[in-house]
Amino acid sequence: MKPVTLALAGLALAGAIGCSRTSAAEKKRGPAAAPVVVAQATLADVPDRVDAVATVEPLATVSLKAQAGGRIEAIHFTEGQDVRKGDLLFQIDARPYRAALEQAQGGLARDQATAQNLVAQARRAEQLAAEGIISKEDHDQALASAAAQTATARSTAGAVENARLNLAYTQVRAPIGGRTGSVLVHVGNVVTANADTPLVVINRIDPISVTFTLPEQKLGAVRAADRGGALQVDATITGDPQPVRGGRLSFIDNQVDRETGTIKLKATFANPQGRLWPGQFVNARLTLGLQHGAVVVPAAAVQAGQNGSYVFVMKQDKTVEQRAVTSRAASDPATSIVDKGVRPGETVVVDGQLGLTNGTTVVVKPAAGSEGKAGEGAREADSTGPGEGPGGARGGDR
Repeated sequence: MKPVTLALAGLALAGAIGCSRTSAAEKKRGPAAAPVVVAQATLADVPDRVDAVATVEPLATVSLKAQAGGRIEAIHFTEGQDVRKGDLLFQIDARPYRAALEQAQGGLARDQATAQNLVAQARRAEQLAAEGIISKEDHDQALASAAAQTATARSTAGAVENARLNLAYTQVRAPIGGRTGSVLVHVGNVVTANADTPLVVINRIDPISVTFTLPEQKLGAVRAADRGGALQVDATITGDPQPVRGGRLSFIDNQVDRETGTIKLKATFANPQGRLWPGQFVNARLTLGLQHGAVVVPAAAVQAGQNGSYVFVMKQDKTVEQRAVTSRAASDPATSIVDKGVRPGETVVVDGQLGLTNGTTVVVKPAAGSEGKAGEGAREADSTGPGEGPGGARGGDR
């Protein structure tokens, strides 16, 4: 029994010595390196753009009202139909207005005939007065009568034009091209001229307007860029991955809103397919120009903290440094522009930031989608690395 006991004790002692050696080696190596994906900060020429929440508005809106009262006899369009300028939309009963026109025309003919007769009499009176046959008073009376009747005929002619205009008002036509809304009257309804309630509302939606506001601090940059030509504006619709392009800045308000400290701007878009709709909320992106030599990093590298944005920069000794940055979104949503905090050529962590602190040792792992080539390189590095990985361990044992 004693030899067995001694053998067991020897094994226990050898195990204890081996564990102590392993523990010492682990302490010497320190904690395991954190795997991260990295990328390099680079210089690039990027568009200088400003984003804002915007509202789509019709380029023109007309609340169409009747200018002549009467019964609606016909409606020549359907709700939501696109109409052109001058299209006949409503027909109001024209019979009373036609009768009024004929009456005015009859009065005009009478007054014109009377005026012609009096003018002829005035001419004869002028000859008789020159011959001394009638007195100057009779001559003046004839001239005054002719002038008065001529004025009456002109007044009646104005009444005829007014009657003709009222008759034309019985045909309610589209003053602008656009899309009609809900029809608020129906055939048989009696409408009043210039009533508060419109017959229909027409919105011009091609082209269409997008309205947004920017902080007043941006006003100087916007005006300076606008002097170089019409600025480009794009609109992004929620749920639509394809932005609406080709907008042009068409309006800068003439004053800053004192309550909000913002300036109102408008962009005009061609809208033949109706992708932009009045009342819709979109994201507007105004391009001010091209920024040369901007420092860009992947957007995933920029993290949000309690004290602002920051990135982890990998140093030469494979440790990371947490660094505060001033950044903004680039036109490409996968890229961020760093105005302060990172220099070109520095390496930033884009994945694996969780758990990192200043001084944490890291090991670079391949990015998603590049496992093949990066994996082969990693295996080659492992097979030659001193004391690391399975190959290195076996070499050490030898």
